[in-house]
Amino acid sequence: MTTPSDEAPSDRRSRKRLATRRAISLAADRLFFERGFENVTVDEIAAAADVGRMTVFNHFPRKEDMFFDRDEEARETLRQALRQRDSSVSPIETLRLLAHQLVRQQTPYLLFSTASQGFIETVENSETLKARARAIRDEIAGELAVALAESAGQDAADAKAKLAAAMLLASWSVAFIEAHRIFRQYRNTDKAKAVFLALVDQGSVGVKAAVAGTAYG
Repeated sequence: MTTPSDEAPSDRRSRKRLATRRAISLAADRLFFERGFENVTVDEIAAAADVGRMTVFNHFPRKEDMFFDRDEEARETLRQALRQRDSSVSPIETLRLLAHQLVRQQTPYLLFSTASQGFIETVENSETLKARARAIRDEIAGELAVALAESAGQDAADAKAKLAAAMLLASWSVAFIEAHRIFRQYRNTDKAKAVFLALVDQGSVGVKAAVAGTAYG
């Protein structure tokens, strides 16, 4: 068993850096939820997290990055699922099954609960966050197209991979928004999950039909 004193300096620095990043993110979220994204300054976030202004920027180049702090985690989850997929399961089916797995595991960015409503409402009330959310979706679509192509042994610029990625992201986005709407209306997490997964499943059927006869479907 490794004790803290046995850790390499790089390991301790990494843990400390992650802890600082998380503290900044939590402080930022609390302020954003309480007062709205536009009404909170970086200096106020630094004070709430008990760090310096430059420390905040060392971890988060933009204020909106603090809000979407799980963005890279979500991207890596998609990439990893495709890298590790069973060769007997198509890339599109692999991602459909991933959606079900993430919901079962109660992954933080796919929670439909009272707590998650603060996240959704903060986005809805901020033009800056809505713009960043659209940009993130476009970025993920581009990265997902490359990951799909690589997973299927195709050229990274394959147009069919781009089509599949764009359709998948569109259906997942609709499913995500609709599931949160259902939770807001009924305050029922199970109902929201069911709606999310049903729309992801339906969207996957459409994507498979669009790329039928290719290595993706």
